[in-house]
Amino acid sequence: MQEIKTVYIALGSNKGEKFKNLQNAVDAIFTEVGNVVAIAKVFESKALGFEGDDFLNTCIAVQTTFKAKKVLRVLQQIEKQLGRLPKKSAGYQSRIIDLDIIFFEDEVINDKYLIVPHPEAHKRRFVLEPLQQIASTFNHPEFNVTVDQLLDQCKDHTALESLNIWLKNPNKQFDFSNHNYIAIEGNIGAGKTSLSTQIAKDFNAKLVLERFADNPFLPKFYKEPQRYAFTLEMSFLADRYQQITDDLNQLDLFKDFIVSDYDVFKSLIFSKITLQPDEFKLYRKLFYLMYKDIAKPDLYVYLYQNTERLQANIKKRGRKYESEIEDDYLEKINAGYLEFLKSQTEFNVKIIDISDKDFVKNRADYLWLLKQICKNEA
Repeated sequence: MQEIKTVYIALGSNKGEKFKNLQNAVDAIFTEVGNVVAIAKVFESKALGFEGDDFLNTCIAVQTTFKAKKVLRVLQQIEKQLGRLPKKSAGYQSRIIDLDIIFFEDEVINDKYLIVPHPEAHKRRFVLEPLQQIASTFNHPEFNVTVDQLLDQCKDHTALESLNIWLKNPNKQFDFSNHNYIAIEGNIGAGKTSLSTQIAKDFNAKLVLERFADNPFLPKFYKEPQRYAFTLEMSFLADRYQQITDDLNQLDLFKDFIVSDYDVFKSLIFSKITLQPDEFKLYRKLFYLMYKDIAKPDLYVYLYQNTERLQANIKKRGRKYESEIEDDYLEKINAGYLEFLKSQTEFNVKIIDISDKDFVKNRADYLWLLKQICKNEA
């Protein structure tokens, strides 16, 4: 998984429809940079250092996988898209939108194009007051004082007025409030763990990940499938039962729902492919004895990818024991899942074809996928 960092961005506008400019900027940052995790109140203040209309200012916190210089480039593109024109003269001037990186995690950057922390932020009340609302205890990596302390020490006494209208967080367009338990399923290499992990981070969900990496029989199965198939499936059966009962029964008051990168019924799908018919009958009997009272997900998302993409993903993640997985095996798994899902009338199932998407590297694809999951769920 790519490392996620928090960037604090100051926004300002004193030209045109100022509040709308701020909202458009927040929306664009969410779409192109990362998840907006906090938005401060909007404050109004006089123009500083030049004659101009009053400014509206705010600050936001954004989680991103980009490096600081890429965030800067994207913010400059957003400013241009929203109508900001290049300066015609030196000094301050009115602008439709102004986007500045204040902090980028705890990094200190000093080069020709980017200085972080922002060298003037601690002198500006119109930055510090909104920043305090979302990052009061954040420690300035150079001054070693908190934002609270910076505001107390600030010599700028410009009067600010907070507005009684709030900017909307574009994250709220994705509504998971109707669900207690979402299972993300898919073939080997479909991206179910990556998606579950990202949803858990972005929407405050409890994450349940399958513990397949700890299974000592999995590498042996890929080398000698007939010899180790039953042993492997029985070990998965026991481990999945223990994990899912523990995780579903442990109430987490600080999380909004549960998201898992597997559903226990995958045991039946894989075992039907790997086991001999008589072994599968025994296995199925044991499965239903164990899982008859297990809670089912109220939303089941199946990520479909074609075999070519699955093989590319498997190769990319580089697990040695998966290197000899054949196309035929992957195609049987896909067929097994689709056959199973068509028969499950009690499940709320969404089958989403992501064969031409890369939601890990491309944020637009990730947002598209969220829309498909949340469609008609509001």
